[in-house]
Amino acid sequence: MITKEELRQLLKSTETYRIERTVSTGNKDKFSEAICAFSNDLPGSHKNGYLIIGAEDDGEIKPGFKVTDALLKNIAALRSDGNILPIPTMSVDRYEFPEGELLVCEVQPSPMTPVRYRGRVFVRIGPRRDIASEDEERILTERRTANMATFDVTPCLRAKLSDLNVDMIRNGYLPKAVDADVLAADNRSLEEQMASVGLYDMDSHCPTNAAVILFAHRPKQFIPGAYVQYVKFGGTDKASEILNERVFTSCLFDQLPKLDTFTENSVVTTRPVPVTAFREEQVVNYPREAIRELLLNAVMHRDYSSNMPIRYYEFSDRLEIMNAGGLYGKARPENFPHVNDYRNPIIAEALKNLGYVNMFNRGVSRVKELFKENGNPPIDFNVDKITVFEVVVKPNNEVKKVKAGHKGRKKLIPSQTEFNKLLQYCSVPRTMPEILGFMGYSDRTKFRNKYLKPLLDEGKIEMTNPEHPRSSIQKYKTV
Repeated sequence: MITKEELRQLLKSTETYRIERTVSTGNKDKFSEAICAFSNDLPGSHKNGYLIIGAEDDGEIKPGFKVTDALLKNIAALRSDGNILPIPTMSVDRYEFPEGELLVCEVQPSPMTPVRYRGRVFVRIGPRRDIASEDEERILTERRTANMATFDVTPCLRAKLSDLNVDMIRNGYLPKAVDADVLAADNRSLEEQMASVGLYDMDSHCPTNAAVILFAHRPKQFIPGAYVQYVKFGGTDKASEILNERVFTSCLFDQLPKLDTFTENSVVTTRPVPVTAFREEQVVNYPREAIRELLLNAVMHRDYSSNMPIRYYEFSDRLEIMNAGGLYGKARPENFPHVNDYRNPIIAEALKNLGYVNMFNRGVSRVKELFKENGNPPIDFNVDKITVFEVVVKPNNEVKKVKAGHKGRKKLIPSQTEFNKLLQYCSVPRTMPEILGFMGYSDRTKFRNKYLKPLLDEGKIEMTNPEHPRSSIQKYKTV
């Protein structure tokens, strides 16, 4: 981070393209747009940008300004709330001066431009922040191609645009990846539009590997290992009788819904277990949302340059999911799962835009919670293998004991379907009683902690009266 002496000089600096000064503390859109603009670094200065909260436009520190812990957490949370993509590299700190305190958010230029905030590309034009023009976005796209060397962004030289499902890209993906107003005013060719989101290489005049994996008619034709192999064994090892086998070879846009449906219908099972002589309870072997999350992680983080498919093996006593490529980048066995990195940033960004991934760096924690709620044994993450990443999960075979006084009470396990249902209902401002009635829940506190708080923290829902969060007339609206 910058030193206090350097910060003093920066407050009076004429390098206005690197500085955003404000005394506002609640305008998340303004802060996110500034972080997005600094990440894009349109001038190509390769210098860090600074969002300084607590400073006036003339560089003077607002007398008596205080930086609270809540403000620090709110600004830091903008990094991974899923609205700024790709995720920016930034740090946040508090600086104390005799006149008052400053919050400084230091943002590094991204090598994966253009960075978007809610589908829009923001850049700094001198002291002003604005939406990038087509030419400016083209510059950022070319810079991204030059900077990145990950497999998914490199050109697939044997592929042509005709090898892709163009309608799927134009009508199914671009409207979700780019803001509607920006897309409506975009007069560029489809190739240029695809290049702006990492799906086309303008220099080589061909799709990238990410485009082939996500949207090709036959991705295995170009990337032999781009498929999922499911095998069900009758026993506890691979020498056992094979009871079922499926291969999912289509592009991810088409494959993921099929994989989700197959898991729900063929892998996840529910069976009655006697509790007393006259009563039975239903036991689910694996929580569907957790298996879905593990498969998405395998798809998103696997090494696509390997010919090994994703192995989705079901044994009589366990489920194994293995993908090529061990921990990547900053992720290490000693810091997993608290630190993550992206082997395939374009594919990860696409999965977020398509609604499959919503909580960056929370997937493993969420999976553990879902398995614990379902009564399964702890998950075994094998992170010691160098060339592969393996997850082993065991089924729930027993009815989970319920504490006295809580007989029959179900614990809330939020699913993405329920989150989407809530977001759609709150497209019009709703009160808490209206939401509880619509969702079919009576416990206000538990519902708030399991549903509303995560959505509020991620900026997907907002309060109409944020100054009085406990107000009886408080309403909630989808952002």
